[in-house]
Amino acid sequence: MGASRSSGTTDALGPDEEPDEPGQADGQGGPGGPDGQGASSVPLDSGAGAGSGADSGAELLAALLDGMDAALCAFDAGGTVTHWNREAERILGWSAQEAVGRKGFAGWAVRRADAHEVQGRLMAAMDAPGRQVHEFALLRKDGSRVLVRTQSARVLGAGGKPAGVYCAFSEVHAQIDLERAIALSEALLEDVSWGVVLVDVDLRPTVVNAYAARALGGSRTGLLGRPLGELVVQGVEELEAALAHVLAEGAPGAPAEFWVTLRTAEGERRRCWRSGFLRLASPLTEEPVPLGVGWMFRDVTARKLAQQEADRLRFRTGQLHRAARTVSECEDPMEAATSLLDFALAGFADHVLLDLMEGERLVRTAATPADAPGPCLLVAGGSIPVRYGPGHPALQAVERTGSVRTSAGAGVGAGDPEGAAAWAAERRWPRDAAHALSTVLRSRGRTLGVLTFLRAPNRTAFERPDTAYAETVAARVAGAVDLARAVGPGAGE
Repeated sequence: MGASRSSGTTDALGPDEEPDEPGQADGQGGPGGPDGQGASSVPLDSGAGAGSGADSGAELLAALLDGMDAALCAFDAGGTVTHWNREAERILGWSAQEAVGRKGFAGWAVRRADAHEVQGRLMAAMDAPGRQVHEFALLRKDGSRVLVRTQSARVLGAGGKPAGVYCAFSEVHAQIDLERAIALSEALLEDVSWGVVLVDVDLRPTVVNAYAARALGGSRTGLLGRPLGELVVQGVEELEAALAHVLAEGAPGAPAEFWVTLRTAEGERRRCWRSGFLRLASPLTEEPVPLGVGWMFRDVTARKLAQQEADRLRFRTGQLHRAARTVSECEDPMEAATSLLDFALAGFADHVLLDLMEGERLVRTAATPADAPGPCLLVAGGSIPVRYGPGHPALQAVERTGSVRTSAGAGVGAGDPEGAAAWAAERRWPRDAAHALSTVLRSRGRTLGVLTFLRAPNRTAFERPDTAYAETVAARVAGAVDLARAVGPGAGE
């Protein structure tokens, strides 16, 4: 076995050359003499083969040792350094020519005061099976000290007897950094407070931690290798586009938020995930080869919904404030009512209908255009009675003295536009109406009529917070209508 460096193998001197000093030929003295040149290796097994086969084996061994990420040196049974690779040279600064052939570490790689203990602990591996781990303070060539962690084990010769020791070592801080990296990766893939998914280049999960498995609605093993489209009903295109971008261009500078709809045993549920991405590249290649994407996310649905609700409430409060200022300048109370409805419509609904009670009938008094967006206007040419059938939401609101919400039904609208149009026409509403909210107009203990808000199929159905807002608007409209009837018959009759 030759030295780890091809320049320091057993053939370093050449077949016809003589050593510069006698001590170099027989391995006595320093490995390189005063000028540090001409170091030769000391084989662990003197029975190694000769000729071209031995030469090629030494070259192969040197290449393998120099390509290692860990520093490595070896000693023969007498404690003489026989091998020294490039990583050992990088850490300590001593080249193979300077190290190979030296007797132990004393005086050059270890302080003389520590040399006996260090050498004894290293060579003790010859008498014990397996590996032994130690930490030593070694000396660099520039005189500084470095703390290393070593793993040493015996080397058996051809006869099965210990022929020496090999020692692999690395800087303690580098070893600790590696252990921390491993511990961090293991901790991230356990049950932490955010989801971690490792995705391969085909955008399929390869590792899923417990949080992510719960969020995706499956088990940690059951999700592996499955396309994301099988787990995410809506929003998967945006998510896969982000993953593909990270693979091609690298991680974005800031987290991104994705709204997705998941398919679960309880049905579909909509969630918001705040996500960060990392491109994973192999550390074993000179050029970074992408291994996939590390996707980390947290479910922020509750926070986003609360934020949206706060923004919506802030906007609606602002609209009511602006409406109140505008209404205060209206001389005609019915003009005030329609102006208030114009402000209320913004961001809330697509259409509004104002039906007032005349006797036992509801009469259409004001409405937005049925075929296009526009302001709420009084019906021209007088009030028109509406032909609502039994069970109509507006009639139910009058009977209950409250509010009624209704929708065209699941699938009607986006999947069945004709069905949605028929549903709206049957209720005497504009053809693009798919969601309705009817609330009663009450003032001074009397029912004055019904206010109906309508939304198109591309919008969500009315919810409880919408009902509260509609009732606030209805109370203000009812006051204006009551005033119109009190001051004269022209406006509200």
